[in-house]
Amino acid sequence: MEINVRKKLEKINIRGKIERNISMNLHTTFKTGGIADFFAIPEDYNDIILLLEFTREHSIPVFILGGGANILVSDKGIRGLIIDMQKISNFSFHNNTCTAEAGLSISDLAKSAADENLQGLDFIYGMPGTVGGAVWMNARCYDISISDVLMSVEYLDKNLDFKTLEFEDIQNNFAYKQSPFQNSSNIILSATFKLDKGNKNDIQKNMELHKQDRENKGHYKYPSAGSVFKNNRTFGKPTGIIIESLGLKGYSKGAAEIAEFHGNIIVNKGEARSEDIRDIIDYTKKLVYEKLGFNLEPEIQLIGDWEKI
Repeated sequence: MEINVRKKLEKINIRGKIERNISMNLHTTFKTGGIADFFAIPEDYNDIILLLEFTREHSIPVFILGGGANILVSDKGIRGLIIDMQKISNFSFHNNTCTAEAGLSISDLAKSAADENLQGLDFIYGMPGTVGGAVWMNARCYDISISDVLMSVEYLDKNLDFKTLEFEDIQNNFAYKQSPFQNSSNIILSATFKLDKGNKNDIQKNMELHKQDRENKGHYKYPSAGSVFKNNRTFGKPTGIIIESLGLKGYSKGAAEIAEFHGNIIVNKGEARSEDIRDIIDYTKKLVYEKLGFNLEPEIQLIGDWEKI
């Protein structure tokens, strides 16, 4: 980034803050990744618009960061600007609905809903990530997807105008771990969920069972990004079982390893590099295709400067 653009970006008048040379290993669930040139933490929607207007004016690459799950940041880092949504985290309840901003932890939202005697988000309790990330990915577990309880999504379109994706559009455009936001430059600002009345104690008990199940399966033992590949029903088996059938559990490179406890999870057992994780992903994908003819589809996005890696 040219020096004069850097100086202008550092002086941009937002309520939040802009920092330089931030290590992304502090901001991803894999705990890997190189340096981001600039890292902004906006306080409100106006800050986001000011930052986006500036990046467009100067042709600066921008990446919207939620909870740092489902991404693998290059060891060479990220050029341009990261916009971290962590402060965009207000939420409110009205009758059986809940509206939450994109930067709020999805697990925290589930807990708050339980406190209001509302059920419907308990399936996702204990998962990393934010409301925005869960909507973007159409997060799914225990055979339930975010879109099953999603009423509407407020977002910024490519012209930086406020728009709303309504319920009918959600039903027509969301699928298994897919949302229309994955193929657009639209930026999720908030989401409204339709929940059901329940009993706080029963909901909390169900959430703790889910969290305990994840803990028993080893999900919290090492840094990871959860499932690496999507499941494909046409394959006849879950992806983790397919990978396990080829004896790949425990396969490692450096400090990165296909988890001994789950074939579809790669863990960082120390000072793993993102390049090691990517090599394991590529090797697994290649071997499964060669041996079984299945073309695994990664859930994880490669972010940053991978060109020469």
